[in-house]
Amino acid sequence: MALHIFEPRYIQMIEDILDGPGRVILATIPENQAEQAMDTDNPPEVLPVAGMGEIARHEKLPEGRYAVWIFGLGRVLIEEISSTRLYRAAACTPMREVPATPAEAKSLEQPLRDAVSERHPEILNLPDDLPMGLLVDLLCQRLPSNQATMESIFTEPDLLTRAQLALAAHDITPPMDDSPPEDLEN
Repeated sequence: MALHIFEPRYIQMIEDILDGPGRVILATIPENQAEQAMDTDNPPEVLPVAGMGEIARHEKLPEGRYAVWIFGLGRVLIEEISSTRLYRAAACTPMREVPATPAEAKSLEQPLRDAVSERHPEILNLPDDLPMGLLVDLLCQRLPSNQATMESIFTEPDLLTRAQLALAAHDITPPMDDSPPEDLEN
C-alpha cells in the first residue's frame, strides 16, 4: 500500500516508526463514525480488527512530508492505549484465523483465481502455491464495494466465510475502470 503522509500527527508517527521496528497498525473508522474522523478532541472509535504492516520503503518529501510503501503482515486485534504523541496508539495481538479445510480451499481456488485475474488484469501468472487468504486479499484490493461490505469481509476470522463474502461482492460489483478518461471533443 502506498501512502502520502502530510498531516503533522502522521508525520510524527512515521518518524517514530522509522526510529523503531518500522511496524504500523492501520485501523478503520466504522462507516457510521466517518463524520468524526477529523475531531481530535473526540476521536471516533475504530474497528477492533486492523491491519499491521511494515514500512518497506520510504521517501522524505519537501515540507517534511513522506511517501511510504507499507507491506501488509496480517490482521490484528487492537485495543487503544493512551498516547503522549499526536497520534493514537494501540496494543495488538495477532488475529487467529480459522483456516479452510483442504477440500474447502480446493473448491474455491479456481473461482478466486478467476476473480483475481478479472480484477487484476496486469497480473499475468498467479503462482500455483498462493495461499487462499492471499487470493482473497488480492481480490478485495480491487472490489469497489461499500464500506460496510468491506468491513464484514476484512473482520471475518473464518477464511472460508471471508472467501465466500469476497466472491459474493465480486459477483455483484462491476470491475473498476482503471483506464484514463477519454478526451472529449467540444
